[in-house]
Parts: sequence; C-alpha cells; structure tokens
Amino acid sequence: MFDTLWFHLSREESIEKLQTQANTGLSTAEARRRLGSYGLNELPKKELTPKWVKFFSHFNDILIYILLVAAIVTLILGHYVDTVVILLVAVVNALIGYVQENKAEKALEGIRQLLSLQATVIRNGSREEIASTEVVPGDIVLLKAGDKIPADIRLIQADHLKVEESPLTGESTSVEKQTASLPEDTVLADRVNMAYSGTAVSSGSGIGVVVSTGEETEIGQINRSMSEVQGMKTPLLKQIETFGKIISVVILALAVLLFAFGLLFHDYQWGELLLAVIGLTVAAIPEGLPAILTIILALGVQTMADKKAIMRTLPSVETLGAVTVICSDKTGTLTKNEMTVRSVMTRKHYYTVSGIGYAPQGSISCKEREVELSAHKELKELLLAMRSVNDSDILQTDGHWLVRGDPTEGCLITLAEKASEPVESLELIAKIPFDSEYKYMAGLVEVDGKKKIYIKGAPDRLFDMAGLHPTSHDRQYWEEQMSRQSRKGERVLAAAVKDVENDRMNIDHEDVSHGLTILGLTGIIDPPRENVIDAIATCKRAGIQVKMITGDHKETALVIARQLGITDHDDVIEGRELDQMTGEELKEAVLASDVFARTSPANKLQLVEALQAHGHISAMTGDGVNDAPALKRADIGVAMGIKGTEVAKEASEMVLADDNFSTIINAVREGRRVYDNLKKTILFILPTNGAEAFLVLSALLLGLEMPLTPVQILYVNMVTAVTVALALAFEPLEEGTMDRPPRKPTEQLLSRYYVFRILFVSLLIGGSIIWMNGALQATYSIEHVNTVTLHSIVFAQLFHLFNVRNERHFSLNRHFFENKAAFAASALLVVFQLTVTYVPFLTRAIGLYPIEAMYWIFPVAIGIMVFIVVEIEKYVTHAIIKRN
Repeated sequence: MFDTLWFHLSREESIEKLQTQANTGLSTAEARRRLGSYGLNELPKKELTPKWVKFFSHFNDILIYILLVAAIVTLILGHYVDTVVILLVAVVNALIGYVQENKAEKALEGIRQLLSLQATVIRNGSREEIASTEVVPGDIVLLKAGDKIPADIRLIQADHLKVEESPLTGESTSVEKQTASLPEDTVLADRVNMAYSGTAVSSGSGIGVVVSTGEETEIGQINRSMSEVQGMKTPLLKQIETFGKIISVVILALAVLLFAFGLLFHDYQWGELLLAVIGLTVAAIPEGLPAILTIILALGVQTMADKKAIMRTLPSVETLGAVTVICSDKTGTLTKNEMTVRSVMTRKHYYTVSGIGYAPQGSISCKEREVELSAHKELKELLLAMRSVNDSDILQTDGHWLVRGDPTEGCLITLAEKASEPVESLELIAKIPFDSEYKYMAGLVEVDGKKKIYIKGAPDRLFDMAGLHPTSHDRQYWEEQMSRQSRKGERVLAAAVKDVENDRMNIDHEDVSHGLTILGLTGIIDPPRENVIDAIATCKRAGIQVKMITGDHKETALVIARQLGITDHDDVIEGRELDQMTGEELKEAVLASDVFARTSPANKLQLVEALQAHGHISAMTGDGVNDAPALKRADIGVAMGIKGTEVAKEASEMVLADDNFSTIINAVREGRRVYDNLKKTILFILPTNGAEAFLVLSALLLGLEMPLTPVQILYVNMVTAVTVALALAFEPLEEGTMDRPPRKPTEQLLSRYYVFRILFVSLLIGGSIIWMNGALQATYSIEHVNTVTLHSIVFAQLFHLFNVRNERHFSLNRHFFENKAAFAASALLVVFQLTVTYVPFLTRAIGLYPIEAMYWIFPVAIGIMVFIVVEIEKYVTHAIIKRN
C-alpha cells in the first residue's frame, strides 16, 4: 500500500482502497487495530551511542596506539613521569575530538519537531481531537487555517485551501489545493491533491484521508535517508589518516630494526635500549600536530563566525578552500523567499518599485522620479483595490518583516505602504473569496459615498470579464505589458473595478462576470539577494561552478539564473527527466547543465553524489527539510540561519547567520587562508620531529649517549606547537588567492617540495646539533649537554618560523611585521625556555641543567644559521622553478 500513487487515484478509489468512509471515518476499534498494525505516527528514534563509547572511539588512531604502547612500556620500566606525559598527550587529543562529535541525532530530532501535536479526525461519525501520534491510515482528517498537517493526506474536499510547503518542496508561494486525480509522473511539488506531513495550512479549509504515517510519509523518507546517508570525510582528514598510517609503519619498522641493531652491535642494556627506541618513537610522532591543527581550525571557525558564517565542524573549515561546485537552492538562498512587487502598469504609466521583501521601505517611481500619489489617480485606485481585497497582513518580529497569510497578498500590502501617502484598507461589505476555478478575488466597498467592486486575480481572466476582445487595442496593450514582465520572471496580477448601485449589499460571480474596467497590472517576483550577482562572479573567478537546484518552475528558475549570471544558455533539466536517467546519464547531465528545476529531495541527493563521482568537492546550500539529505551528503552543507529549518541546520556543516549567499564566498576565502596556513604549520612542525628522530637515530647507530629523554622530546614537540606554530594561524591571506582555481581534491598535503624541505631542515638542524654535541660531551655532564641540545632545537625552530611564513620568497619583506602574533609567540617561547631552565622543580621534572649565560650562544647561533641557510635554499629553489 505504501507504493500506491495516491495522487493518481480518484477520491473514491482512495477511500475504497483504504477501507474507510468519508462521512463516518474509522471506528474506534478499527483505528486501534490499525495503530497496532502500522505503529505510532512518529519517526523512529535511533539508538544513542553511550558518551563513554564516543569518547574512547577517539583513541582509535594508529599514532595514538603507538603512544599508548610507549606509555605502557615506560610504566613497566618505572619511568612514571614519561608515562604520565605520554598519556596526557593522548587524552588531550581524544577530548578535542570528542567535543567535535557528530550531530546526526540532533538532525533527526529536528525533523521530529516538525510533526504536529494534535489532529482533528472523524471517527464513529463524530469529530474528535486526538494526539497526532495516534493518526492511522484511513483516518478522515479535518484541516483549517493554521493547522500543521499530521500525516500524508489525499484530499477529498478543498475549500479555498492553501498549504505552505516551502520547508518540503522549496516553493516560495503557498500552494492552492484541489481534489482531482493527477497523472502518474506528477512530481512532488505539483501534487496539488495531496497535503504532506510537516507542512502547514495557510488559508482555507479541507478534508482528507490519511494515506501514510510515520516513516512512510514524505518527511519520514527524508528522515530515513538522513539516517542512511554517510557523511563525507574531508580532504584534510583523509590525508592526515593516510599520513598517520605511513608514518606509523615507518616508525615501527625503524624501531624494531634499531632495537635489534643496538643489541647485536652495541653493549646497551635492553631496558636502556628499549627506552631509547621509545624516545625515537616519541620523537618521530608529531604529537603536537593534531592539537595545533585543531586550534588553527578553531581560530578559523571564530573568524568565520565574525563574518556571519557559523561552522559546525572544525575540519569543514579547510574543506571550504577546496570547494569546486556550489549547488544552491533558489528560494531563500539565491532569492529572499519574500515576494516583492517590482513593477506596476496602468493605462498611462509604467512604474518601478524599489525595496526588497516585506519591509515597507522603498518608493514607487515613474521615469526615475518618485511619484506623488495624489497626481496619479489610476495608481492610487489600483493600490486601494490591492490592499482592500486582501486577507493577509505584514508584521515586524525580531527586526524582520514577516507576512501573516498568503505571501503574494502580503507583498501587495507592502506595495501600498511604499506609496507617498497612506493607502488605508477599506472595509469589505461583502466579498468573493479566491477560488482556483475562477482565479480571482473580489470585494464590495464604499468609496466617497459610492459603492464599487474591486477585483484582483489572473490577468487573462480579468481581461475577459472586462470584455476586452483578443484583437482589440486595449487587450493587445495589456497583453504586451504582461508578456514583457513575464519574460523578466515576474508573476503578473491584474486589478479591476466595477461601479454598482448604492443599495447593493451582496455580490456573487455573476455580478463581476462583465462590465469591469482594468485598473492595471503588478509584476511580482521573489527577488535575488543583494550582492549575489557579485558573489557568483567572484566564484567564477575563483574557478568555482555554481549550480541552481530548485523545486520551482523551469521558466522562473531560468530567468533568475540568467539574472544572477549562473548560466548563459537555455538548458534546464527537470526532476522528472532526472528520474528517468541512468547513473551514467546523470553524471553527464550534472556537468552539462547549471540549472535544475522541479527537483525532489531524491534528485538533490543524486546530483550531489553525481558531482562527487566526478571528483568534485561540493557545497550544497539550502534552508528546507527537503535539503537535509543532500546537505548531509555534500562535502559542505550550508544552511540558512534566519529562515532555515532546524533540520537543515543540524544536517549542515555551516550555517549562514545572515542568510546571505555572499557570506559563502567570504567563508571560501577564509577556508583557503586556513588551508595555506595549515600547510605552513606542517612545514614548520615536522622538521622538529625529523631533527629529534635524526639525533636519537644517530646516537643509537654510533653508540652515543641519548641526546634527549622521551619527556624532553615531548616537551619540545608540544611547546613549539602551542607557541610559535600557533602564530602561523594568524598569517594573512596571500595576494591572488581568490584568482586561482581550487586546489585539486587529490593534491597531497605534502608535495615533493615539502618532503624535500622537511628532510633538508631536519638534517640541517639535527646535523648541526650532533656536531655541537660532539664538542660539548667531552667536557660537560649529560644533563648539561641535553639542556643545550633541547634549547638548540627550540631556537632552530623559532628562527625557522620566519622562514616558513613566506613559503618560497624572501622572508624579510614589507609584510614581515604584519603578523604581530609571530613576535608575541616568539617572546612567550623564550620565557618558557628560561622558566624550565631556572625554576628548580621544572628543571628537575624535565631533567635539565641551569646553564650559564654564555651557553645560550650555541642555541642562538644554530637558530641564525638555520634561518640564513633556509633563505638561501628558498632563493635557489624558486630560481630553478621559475626557470623551468
């Protein structure tokens, strides 16, 4: 039964198939039996993972495994300080990961909140109020304005019924409902004889029979797809995972070989040798890297938040820098989802209207001059008609103007408010409500002691009622005006008037079927957001494609896409065409077209997956429930903060606090800056590990005293990471960053040049310190030598920081002093070094010696030497690359 195309069946067939009665509904006993059969009308709750399991899952990393084994061995050997320090590093990394735990349960809870609490049904021939969770297939449900629809319903009666479906379909206007059956291939947004769970009645009333409840509803299927859709790992996480596996294999293999070498060729005690191998292992693992990457990403998140882009997961920050395609919903994303009158046409004049949205801010102009309403009588009467024959209102809430009622009627209220003088709504003596069969709404009013009927509705219908012959001059004039505005993507409404006798108290359709005088036309559009055109142009310069994926009509989507510069051709693919495509055809279509109209939630998900199959890094923007599965599947899901549903926000990685598409571009710019700085950080940190590993390796091979203990190695790794490495997070955006295409998804974090540079600096620092140690060990104690060695590594890295700030060009340039954080972090590091050297309990804990002032010459000299040599290497390398 759940596969039945209910919209294709007639009302009678639907009622018969569901074995119910339109007048009496189900009996209480039958409803109870069906509740047992179908279950409660609610979405299934996913079993939650215990918090402790989530926490310990963050130890599931091969580098952490190696650290934990090292901690166990040091514990067995009685080196408790080493054990505590190593465990502390592992726990800190796990805590950072736990804080960023996934949010799928919240997304599902957001969908559950959309479901209504109460429902009015007919059971046993009587009206009953029941909990919406107890609604079952076959129930007859009564709907009225303001109701939230409790389940998927096949309508059997609709009295001026309009339903707000934008959370589900993306439609910007309320959908008028009817009861006739529809073709089998009718897409979700066009199923006007259905009312769906989670949407709301904006006006009118209706009766329907429940066809689906719980997980079988349209919103339930979205819930299921949210559960089934797997989130994508970001490029950074993939590369760090690969890097971790490679370095782990190398470290373990090297540790085993060196342990065997030490036993066979040197007279090390096995305990001493094991500790030395642990020192090598700890030296080679970049413990500080996860912490510093997390901090840099968190700082990127803070910067983006200041620019109205709220990131919900840290790794997503750098993913933004790699985005190659932005798939954008139209309604509420590229446009404001606020119907706006842009033009007014009367018999004599063409008016333009400024201001966007429901806010009554703007003016009505003719030939670029604001009009005085008293001098334009036809315009004044048109505004009076549009405002009076109207069931809606506008109001301000929390600084935002909203419409109460139908959005199209709301924008006509705003139009009247923009006039140069007040246009008050007249009291309706009688009215004819809007009806889809007649396509107009009319009201009887009294103006200056005379009674009139004002009518607004579909232009074609009003032209006929005004008696305008298709070939008449007047008809051709109005048709031309209408066609011109339609080509601009505007929806055109007409207003007309009819004078009647003063004793008239009621009106019917016969009264307005003839004798009308056309007052004019209004052109209405859901306008593009401010700055979106510039934002899309910036995207194209940055090599980022923009694709519109919308539930709106083909013609409207194409007009908006052309206005925004998304496309320059007429190729628009509709959802029903996508449904009939094979996987390969879909992959071709997603590259060939930039505009997709009348799409379903499944289509949006298919298009995102098709783009990812081509290797694209995709961002999907949206604000409705219908966007949630695609938001979750996309590499970056982007939800609207003001008008977005909670479901969309919870499924996304980024929320736009100002609902502005342009904010995405600022976020992409920040994402590229963060990624560049992450690479610089890796280029800075890894030579520390390389130099330490080289020192320990050399000592083992040559049979020398260990230059550093495991605790000293961990201290150096962490202190350089959280001080000077952190300064790289504040490096500004490099010139021309947004004029280059996105980095390739396959681009390695460590390029061949980076690998060369890391090895070069590691050997430079390690080699110079071994040479220095050879001179010092003959005269001084091991603690004395270890202290100078530790400071030499730290100072080498301190000076190397200024090499890294500019990857290939000379560091002492005009931008040298721009990053104040680099100098503050350097000063802090010097303070740390002095503290651990001369504060007794820290000196003992780390195993250092309070060296005399003259011995600071060695670390400073090595630091200066490293800076000069690396600058020479950069100059030579850049010259070679430029020549090639």
